[in-house]
Parts: sequence; C-alpha cells; structure tokens
Amino acid sequence: MCGITGVYAFNLVGQVSMVNVANATMALERRGPDVQDIYHDQTVALGHRRLSIIDTSAEGNQPMFDRSGRYCIIFNGEIYNYRSLRGELEAKGVSFHSKTDTEVLLNLYLLEGKECLHKLNGFFAFAIYDRQEGSLFIARDRLGIKPLYYMWDEDRLLFASEMKSILQYGIEKTIDYSALYTYLQLSYIPAPATIFKKVKKLLPGHCIEIKQGQVRLEKYYKVPYDRNRSTTDSYETQQKRLEELLERSVQRRLVADVPLGSFLSGGIDSSVIATLAKRHKPDLHTFSIGYQDEKFFDETVYARKVAQKIGSEHTVFSLTNRDLYEKVNQVLDYIDEPFADSSAIAVYILSQQTRQHATVALSGDGADELFSGYNKHAAFLKIIQGGSAANAIKHLGPLWSVLPKSRNNALTNTFRQLHRFSRGMQLSSKERYWQWAGYATGKEVDKLLSDQSLQMLDRQEYETLKNDWLLHVPAQESINDLLYTDVHLVLTDDMLTKVDRMSMANSLEVRVPFLDHELAEFAFQLPIDSKITPKIRKRILQDTFRNILPAELYNRPKKGFEVPLLKWFRREMHSLITDDLLSDSFVEQQGVFNVQEIRRLKRQLFSCNPGDVHARIWMLIVFQWWWKKYL
Repeated sequence: MCGITGVYAFNLVGQVSMVNVANATMALERRGPDVQDIYHDQTVALGHRRLSIIDTSAEGNQPMFDRSGRYCIIFNGEIYNYRSLRGELEAKGVSFHSKTDTEVLLNLYLLEGKECLHKLNGFFAFAIYDRQEGSLFIARDRLGIKPLYYMWDEDRLLFASEMKSILQYGIEKTIDYSALYTYLQLSYIPAPATIFKKVKKLLPGHCIEIKQGQVRLEKYYKVPYDRNRSTTDSYETQQKRLEELLERSVQRRLVADVPLGSFLSGGIDSSVIATLAKRHKPDLHTFSIGYQDEKFFDETVYARKVAQKIGSEHTVFSLTNRDLYEKVNQVLDYIDEPFADSSAIAVYILSQQTRQHATVALSGDGADELFSGYNKHAAFLKIIQGGSAANAIKHLGPLWSVLPKSRNNALTNTFRQLHRFSRGMQLSSKERYWQWAGYATGKEVDKLLSDQSLQMLDRQEYETLKNDWLLHVPAQESINDLLYTDVHLVLTDDMLTKVDRMSMANSLEVRVPFLDHELAEFAFQLPIDSKITPKIRKRILQDTFRNILPAELYNRPKKGFEVPLLKWFRREMHSLITDDLLSDSFVEQQGVFNVQEIRRLKRQLFSCNPGDVHARIWMLIVFQWWWKKYL
C-alpha cells in the first residue's frame, strides 16, 4: 500500500510542473511512511511513497524498473494472485530480482500490455512509463477500492492518490458547483466529479493511455449483470459457492510480510471475515471499538463472543464521546475534498489504534451493497411488493410530517423513518433512490446556496451527471438494480473512500475480501430472494455462516458506526458553529451560502425537533473547514 503521483508533460510549459513533484510526493507521506523516491526525465516525473507490506527490503522500493531499464512503474495496492502469476512468468523465462507483487505486475504488463488487467486479482492504482516510446499507462482497479485523481489540459496530465497531492502542482482551484450541489445532497462527491472543475477521479475499471501525445480514456471492466437472468442453482448450491468464494478471497488477502489482523465490529460481515481468516491464520489478532457513552451503538459484547468462539487474540478500544470528539480536528484536517460521512471519525480512531498492533487489517465492507443489508433495501422491497401497510404509511404522510423527528430516541427516530418512507413513495424510482441515498433534496439545496452560487451552477451538467449515476435504476426497479447502483455509487464514493482515507491517514492497509471481483460477479448472479425477503436481509450470507457464528449475532437490529453529532453541536462545537464556521459574518463574506437559510438550520439544530439536520450541519462544517484550509 502506497501513495503515487506524477506529471506527464506535453510541452515545455508542462515540464515546469515537474518541479512540484517532490512536494506532491511528500503530501502522501501518511500513505507511505517508509520510503520516498522520485524518477524524472524530460517527459515525466513519477513520485512514490512506500508502505512496505510484501518484501519489505529495499528491492521493493519504487519507482521500480524492469531489467532492461526501459520501463518504470509506480504502484499503490496489492496483487493477491501475484505468486501464481509469477510462476507463469517464470515458466516463460522471466527472471526476478525481488519478491514483490510490483515486479510481477510490471513484467506481466511488458508481456501482455493492458490485457494484463484482466488477470489481476487485487486492488490497485498504478502507472507504467515506457522511457523509449515516451508512453504512459495508468489504471485503477475494477471496483475502485484504491483512489486516483487526475487533471488533464493542453500542457500536462497530473495524477495522484489524493487531492492534497494534486494541489501541490499549483492547479487552478475553481469550484465545480455541480459537484458542490451534489455534495450538499449526498454528503460526498461521486466519481468522476471532484470539488474542482479541472480535477477528476478516474472511474473504477478504467485506464488512461498516453501515446504520441494523445490521451485515451478507456473502460476495461464492469461487473457483469443481467437483470433478466439469475442462476438456476439451488439455494444450497448457492450457499456452498458463496462459502468457497469468500474463504478463497480471505485466504488470498492474508499474504503479508508484516503483522496482519482483522476488524471485528460484532456484526455479521466482519464476524464472517474474521472467522474465515482464523482458519488460515492461527495467530489472528482482532480489533473492535466500543462506545462507553453510547451503549445503544456499542456492539463489543458480540465482537467478544465471536473472538471467544474462534479463539482470536482480541483487543477492544473503549472510547468515550470525549475520545471521539478529540479526533474531530484530525479527521477534518486530513480531508482534502469535502466528505461528510461522520462515521469516518470512528474509522479513523479504529485505524489509528489498530496501527499500533498491525500494518494490515481485513474489513467486512462491501457485504451490504452486494447482499442487501441497508434499511433502504428493505424499504424498497416493501414498495416493490406493495400491500396495505406500505399504502397506509404513504397516505399518512401529513401525520408523519408534523410529528417530532430525530435520532435521539426510538420513537422520534421511527417517526423520522416513516416520514422518509412516505415521501419516497411519492417519487419515481430514480428520484426515490436519490432521495434515500442522501440527506437533502435539490429544492432544499437551492434554498441553501446563495444567488451567486446558483448562478454558477450548470444545471444541465448536474442533471447529466445525476442521470449517469442513476443509469441502472429503471422505472420498474428490482433490488438487484438498486444494489448495482449502490456498488457504483455509494460503495465506491462513500464507503470505500471513507475506509481508504481514514486508514491511510494512519498508514494502515485495509483489505476487503467481500470485494474480490469473482465474489462480486457471483453476487449479481443471485436471485433477489437469496439476498432479501420481508423477514431477513443478507439472507444467503446469514444462512451460509449460521453454524459457525454465535447465535447471539442473529435477530438483532443493524447498528453500524454512529457518532454523537447532535450532542457535540449543542455543546462542545456550539461556538465553532455559531461564532466561526457558520457565523453570519463568515457566511456573508464567503458568499457561497444563503445566510438566511443557514440561520434557519441553526435554529432547527437547537430546537426540540431537529430531524436529520445534524447531518446537513456536519456537511456544512466539513465544507467550511475545507474552504478555510484550501481556499
């Protein structure tokens, strides 16, 4: 796991950017704290920060060259099947000077060009430069587990693992108001957009090729999915196949020359991963965080039961709300593009604490999106199947709208969910998905932005992007359509972004066995009732591993990571909100937001009926902090 950055210059003006490559590489220090090195000639400059995982010797340092010295690679990620690929290459006469997967990847590319991508099992973003031909090849993994930003104009192409590295090249920092408009609805910015007009995210399963000064962007992979076809295998056969694929995936991800452990939240997903990992790693160390002040969200009792059952060495990091709050500034400081999934705070702390014991950790991310684990999936199923209960909730919309709504207790949270469900039932399938994926509607964001910002917004561009993101949600949706959209939107740009940034901020590599591409392809062959019914979510995952997990893990509500935002906003962060980031004077001076709407949101925040306003306030805090730091 590492950080990469580079410049490809098309002319003398572009070459000037090469003087910034050292600073751009240094900006990625936390992604790779072990070694920094740079290669440059008159055409390219390539920077690499290394977090040593496989072959920790100096032989694995990058930029790395092939034996001829013609080709140079910088690589972020891991290729899990590199040993078998190495065997194939050695059978063809290729010799190696290191034991790294990097050298295997480079030599595979030399033999097969971009077709090598179809042989890789892993997560990655890499660039390979041909010094003789002057060509550059850049690629991102199939599901977008590893990030890659790029900027391309007539003078140069810049790329990097994180935005903070791209900014070191002195780019023009012009806000993309379509991206901001989206962020204020979803709490993150989906690819290919970024907060800056000229910077893009390379989409998952895509590559960039530069030859003879020409740039070509190409898709090389998408998850196969046919909504009209699913496997005809029996449910029992499906279960056997799932167990086989997932165990193989976990086993692949245990390869490391440094300490490796596993996150263990106490939910089904991480418990399955830890249980399978323990079969192949007897000394497995598992890690959990608990919430001393938020007992409703504390799942450490279940995590301990799993650890006891599998016999792992288990460490619980027991946190108070004060512990969480003390890390808020560190999280906000590391965010280099507005990103407001508040559970990032908990992931940051878990990663920070785990890094004291291990350099690599397995995670259960991806199961909810593949196998249907979210509340919205159950809600969609109710609408798709219809019935009197769903219709009753729909027609009682006026009642839900006036009842108190917040996450503070079970009753008001139920009113909040019923209101959200009722509003969603009034919408088309695409608009329903979009509303349930976010925290604010377009009309609400219109009120929030200043007149100046609304004039800068290109609504046609925004609608084009939105249509692309919702491409796989048809008028008559099925659950698999929604999951396919989740994988390409929520998973990549929220969940995986969160885990990558917060783990890399602490120099911890996190591997996600559920997102082995073979397993993802299998998941989209399954019929809907293998994943979700009115009584159970992630049905096949729960049933397949029921006999090896503690019984207490079943028949309890999904909780997930939560942080007490509302309490912080009303106490510790009150002054930051009212006197600084969202003060009338700053908002007016900044000119991005409508000061009257900001006042209204603050009044709602401190009222007895806050609803979901804390999520919108957090989006604003993140953006304002980012604005002050970068603009």
